[in-house]
Amino acid sequence: MSELASKGQLRATFLRAALFTVPGVLLLGFLSGAASGSGAENPWFAELVKPAIYPPPMAFPIVWSVLYIMMGLALAIVATAFGAPARKAAMVVFLLQLLLNLAWSPLFFGMHQITWALVLLAALDIAVLITVVLFWKVRRNAGLLLLPYLAWVLFATVLNWQFLAANPDADGQDYSGAVTRMEI
Repeated sequence: MSELASKGQLRATFLRAALFTVPGVLLLGFLSGAASGSGAENPWFAELVKPAIYPPPMAFPIVWSVLYIMMGLALAIVATAFGAPARKAAMVVFLLQLLLNLAWSPLFFGMHQITWALVLLAALDIAVLITVVLFWKVRRNAGLLLLPYLAWVLFATVLNWQFLAANPDADGQDYSGAVTRMEI
């Protein structure tokens, strides 16, 4: 017998990892968005001119939920690929790109830094691409699961750039949402 673990044991190991990674990635994404007041209801964001390619606001929580689930599954695949040569490097780069991902909402929605959010997205594009390559080297399926995420982040970069072009005066602008009332 040359197998160290049966297919059932490997599947159980993956499922245990996925039960941690999928909710963990989803929760972190939700907390990042919630803490920064991201979304169409943000008063500062509501005042921005929206680019023509801006999707309906309801698309964002749906797309991000699906992408975070796929990211969590890909991470579980890599985390349970014991003995794979690029496994540790892939997990480190994944965590780096996740931190960049989680920093975008507070930077854009919380601090109103459209330019810096675009710079962060450029770094995220590179980090996600490296993550896809490393995940692909560990397990092809893990790399494939991240391709929609890469496509969405590239789209988000273009969208962020268009927001900056359409709203150059809003970059870094403090907007309280308060109404000023004047009596004459």
